[in-house]
Amino acid sequence: MAVVKVIELVGDSPNSWEEAVKNACREAAKTVRNITGVEVLNWTGNLGPDGEIQEYKANIQIAFRVEGDR
Repeated sequence: MAVVKVIELVGDSPNSWEEAVKNACREAAKTVRNITGVEVLNWTGNLGPDGEIQEYKANIQIAFRVEGDR
């Protein structure tokens, strides 16, 4: 029987929301094994004084299989 755990993360990027998602997934993959999927929950950003987006943020959930006893 497979058990899947879901955790929520926030990724950021100076370039795009897509890159923010990729950055969060890439960082998570450094310490979480068996990642099977990602869901984007929310897009946000920080604006500079000129009204332009300076930082893109993405709230995501990643799912991964929980390993059983070895």
